[in-house]
Amino acid sequence: MTPSNSLHRALHTAGDPPLRPLPAPVTDLLGSLAAPPRLAAHLRAVHDVAVRLVDWLEQRCPGLEVDRDAVLFGAATHDIGKTVHVAELSGPGSAHEEAGRELLLAHGFGPALARFAGTHASWTAPDATVEDLLVSTADKVWKNKRVPELEDLLLVRLTQASGRERWEEYLALDELLGDIGDGADHRLAFQAAFPVSA
Repeated sequence: MTPSNSLHRALHTAGDPPLRPLPAPVTDLLGSLAAPPRLAAHLRAVHDVAVRLVDWLEQRCPGLEVDRDAVLFGAATHDIGKTVHVAELSGPGSAHEEAGRELLLAHGFGPALARFAGTHASWTAPDATVEDLLVSTADKVWKNKRVPELEDLLLVRLTQASGRERWEEYLALDELLGDIGDGADHRLAFQAAFPVSA
């Protein structure tokens, strides 16, 4: 199926400031699903923030093993279940989480990647990985929402891997998330520029 003009623009318009493109397999999948343009714009905004988080983490804490590709795929697909539950684009609901995981599995993506669609709102699960925490953080801070409980879990991973004091890691993470949050208005405007339906 050929993507609508609005979906094509959501996937390829640079934005102001520019947003990074989604990974090609995700762009192709969104096109084949005739995804709502607003969803594509949202996924780009969260993916862009995830790139910044992972870049910072690799620089700040090289001893912390992170699957960069998994985080970026997870951020780019975390809400893909909203292609099935479109009402959750503009209202509350969590039905998209399991639907997204199932959709990704049905399209040939493995469980290790499909899981983010189902875990991006459950960062307190005992088996949550640092990758899960990063996708969840990107999904919050893209709109300048800060979740102390989530950030605390990420701080634990940072201090364990870096050996630095918690307050040092807190200050560095807080500065990064504040800087990212400062761009929220632009990301929100980019998302709002696209319709919920094709």
